[in-house]
Amino acid sequence: MDRKNLNKMICVTMLVVAFQLPAFSAKKTQELIEMPKTYPAKYSAQYVKQITPMYKDVGKDEIIYVALDMLRGTNGEFSRNAILGKNLSGKPVKIEFRDLGAINSEYAEFDALGWKKKNQLYIYINPRHKDAPPGALAALLSHEALHQDEYNSLAEETYAWTMEASVWYEIVKLYPESNDQLHPLVNRENQLKQLFERGNYSNKYIKKSVMSNKGYANLPSTSPGFEDL
Repeated sequence: MDRKNLNKMICVTMLVVAFQLPAFSAKKTQELIEMPKTYPAKYSAQYVKQITPMYKDVGKDEIIYVALDMLRGTNGEFSRNAILGKNLSGKPVKIEFRDLGAINSEYAEFDALGWKKKNQLYIYINPRHKDAPPGALAALLSHEALHQDEYNSLAEETYAWTMEASVWYEIVKLYPESNDQLHPLVNRENQLKQLFERGNYSNKYIKKSVMSNKGYANLPSTSPGFEDL
């Protein structure tokens, strides 16, 4: 082989390597991204990047995307769809972590709050839950997504709390790693789950809890869409 042909081969080889290296490097970098330990194993960096376009209209927090995705195939599927736009406003619900006490001092210790401004629905979550397992946030969101107007009632709260309990029951079966009992939101979910199981997977004891909750003392028995108490 003459020197001229040899130089051509070397040049071609270098070009091929040059084109391959960036792709290999990008792939390796993606694999090295460490996701939060509270995420189920399936939620790799690549998978989260894949689902992000589906959820980006609801807010900017990645953990919320994971939480919403975890509602797939559970009783919370209705709530997930509601958050994505199948609700009374016809628009995606905006979700953000926010100091609830800044809205009203009475809300400071709330875990979350459903809110409506004109024709836009919001779900505000207490910032202390930013590091909660996304499975616990999924259960919480399944509850809050049911509040879609300015009306509320004992029947609506009973339904919402029962939804949350049933979703958490499913989540811990699907993703056992979500049951991190060191987190306060998980403690809330487990208390609900106990009431749900004690009532033979019905709202029996959750309803009693709602009825005795002083925060709900002034609520009417029913509200639009929730006429059965």
